[in-house]
Amino acid sequence: MKDIIKVQDILLPKDLEYMKWSVVACDQYTSEPEYWEQLKEYVGDNRSCLYMIFPEAFLGNDDETRIKYINETMYNYIKWDTFKVIRDSFVLVDRYVNDAHRLGLVLPIDLEEYDFNPESDASIKATEGTVIERIPPRVKIRENAPIELPHIMLLMDDRECNIIEDLYKNRESLEPLYNFDLCMNGGHIAGYRVTNTKEITDKIYRLLDKDTQISKYGKATNILFAVGDGNHSLATAKACWDKIKVNLTEEQRKNHPARYALVEVVNLHQASIEFKPINRVVTGLDKKAVNVLKFVFSRNKGAKTEMVFNGESIPLNIPKDPVDAINKIQVYIDRLVEKGEAKVDYVHDRDNTLEVAKNKGGLAIFMPAIDKNDLFKYIIDNGVLPRKTFSMGEANSKRYYLEAKLIVPNEEL
Repeated sequence: MKDIIKVQDILLPKDLEYMKWSVVACDQYTSEPEYWEQLKEYVGDNRSCLYMIFPEAFLGNDDETRIKYINETMYNYIKWDTFKVIRDSFVLVDRYVNDAHRLGLVLPIDLEEYDFNPESDASIKATEGTVIERIPPRVKIRENAPIELPHIMLLMDDRECNIIEDLYKNRESLEPLYNFDLCMNGGHIAGYRVTNTKEITDKIYRLLDKDTQISKYGKATNILFAVGDGNHSLATAKACWDKIKVNLTEEQRKNHPARYALVEVVNLHQASIEFKPINRVVTGLDKKAVNVLKFVFSRNKGAKTEMVFNGESIPLNIPKDPVDAINKIQVYIDRLVEKGEAKVDYVHDRDNTLEVAKNKGGLAIFMPAIDKNDLFKYIIDNGVLPRKTFSMGEANSKRYYLEAKLIVPNEEL
């Protein structure tokens, strides 16, 4: 069997205030730059992941200068002895936010085993369509970065709940690594060092057992992980690795740190894993255009969702199948955007959606939710879901940057 999971060293900050070090994923609050300004004011001059990421709320605003600063900050943090090395380990993550308790396992995965092509038979599969245009700006950051900070979350289909959950039951035997409140209403997080990595990887690989897969999906497949969050970040890591490996020998490729991406693996069947819809705020439309949209969708029968325009609630007919409904809405919005008639924001949470729509004079469209239990079989049978189909929780429950990993050889530091 190929090594889909690779045991490597993980970096954590030492002698720092963790609450100011750890910040939410850069692709959150994209329509709320004030969130990031408030976060910057809170962090101040402290060393923080905030200064090693590019919040997407600011994309298009002097990108080159910001990217240069990010890369310089990474090298400075290494030079200033910011990190301690957690050797040959995984990290068990215990996260509590919004009255939900979520467990995860931070570990490196082999990018050779990931493919976002819907037709691929890769072990790590994308769950949504990858927008190629979103990759180059991210590559500009990563191609000169010495370390990575992951907000990627991979899902595994462990219906017995006996891998990560069993680790948690025995957490008192594990070395504590951190335990603190996350900033900006992010809840609480604790981490534990996991050293019995072979035992854990062997249990994860058993999910690939032929009979087990046939009983779940009706056929044997190679799929082990599906991307829950951070698909474009993982695609960026893959693109960078594909570029690097061209100039390496076969032997050099085996252990080059850029070949492996740090992720958090979570079990799809935890009670705390909820699939939340990602709503749309469409700007540039007038009431006539909104009425046209409503008319076009009036032929759909089976379910309804809600639109809000200038404070008015407007019902929208949609197909009963939520994936079909999301796809139809997205196709309609994409056509408006392509014609230059509208712009779209993707927003979590009902209140945030209404606020963004109000501030921008836009149309809020509330999307249906999909059933998480259908995810793996849908991906196996259909390739990928429509873009921005689901979110694992609200914005403040997204992964916070905390752990890091080198992606350049030591001799290049």
